Parts: sequence; C-alpha cells; structure tokens
Amino acid sequence: MGTPEAEYAAFEERVKQTVYLDNISPQVTDIVVRTALSQFGTVKNVQFIPDYFKSRNIGQCALVEMENPKQADAIVSEIAQFPFMMAGMPRPVRACPAKVEMFDDRPAKPGRNISCRWLEPNDPDFEVAQKLKCLTKKHAAEASSLLKQQLQEEENLAKQQNEALKANHKKYEMIDSVIADGTARHLAKRYKMRIADDW
Repeated sequence: MGTPEAEYAAFEERVKQTVYLDNISPQVTDIVVRTALSQFGTVKNVQFIPDYFKSRNIGQCALVEMENPKQADAIVSEIAQFPFMMAGMPRPVRACPAKVEMFDDRPAKPGRNISCRWLEPNDPDFEVAQKLKCLTKKHAAEASSLLKQQLQEEENLAKQQNEALKANHKKYEMIDSVIADGTARHLAKRYKMRIADDW
C-alpha cells in the first residue's frame, strides 16, 4: 500500500478515464452499457449509481470506466454531438466527464478533514436542516411520480414497436407469397406492367 498522496493520485487518474452517464432508462443493464460503449474502446467497469431519493432503487445514471482518458473523451464528444440511444429507448443518454465527488469509494484527499456534529433545536442551522429535509421529501415524491410516468411511456413505446414489427412482417410475408405463387407476374401481364426478371 502506497502513501495517501500516491493513492489519491492513482484515484485521480481513474477519474480521468471515467464517464458519467445519465438519463439512462431503468431497463438498461450492465451488459447493454458495455455493448453500446464498446465501439469507443474497452469498458473496464460499469457502476450504476442508485438514486436514494426515489422510491425504487433504480439506477438511471452510471459511472463507466474506460481503458484510458482518450476513450472517455471520445464518448463525451460523440454523445454531445449526436443523440445516443441505448436499448431502443426514446430518451437520448447524456454524458460528461466524471468528477471526484461522484465516486462513493474515493479515498480521503490528503490534508482535508471533515467533521460532523448533531444540531440542537436552538442551533441557528437547525431550521435550515429542517427545510432541507422537507425539500428532500418533496423532491423524492416528484421524482417517483416522474419515474412512474417514464416507465409507462417506455412500456407503451415498446408495445407500439412490437406491433409495428408484426405488421411489417405480415406485409413482407404477403409480398413473398404473391411473388412465389406467380400472382405478381399474372397481375403485371394483366395491367401491362414490366417487372424484374428475378420475380
């Protein structure tokens, strides 16, 4: 084990080759992320970040560690220029360079001390803390409602895509059968139309 300075320096290098993705569909998995981003290079690690403000512990954002900073920069640049979809969901994924504060396993920064204390009701900061607590609850309720709506929209879209796929498949089957049984040639002859020889 090295010094705290060396450990933190290694962590900072890891941050440089990591991308933060958000607006990810709850239906997207680790494998989907790896497959989608493998076009930019080697994906070393995918860590979904749970949103504890929501009633469901569903990760809609993730930290994706690439093999080097160049690959991470390519992802951020590409997604900034073009809509990037995962798993056919109707929401483009967003990407930005990861920041130190996003990692729950980050080592302590050398020379930095953090202290915590309980607030008494007569403390001036107590009222501020109470307001923050109320805002957190309100945000959690709004986020839960929004998530429910997004999931319903995605479910409806998947159903529509499936129905469209089935309808198109029926059309192709009908065209194929018309060609195979000679009906297409008969109709072409009847209406004096030319058709390709391979029909």
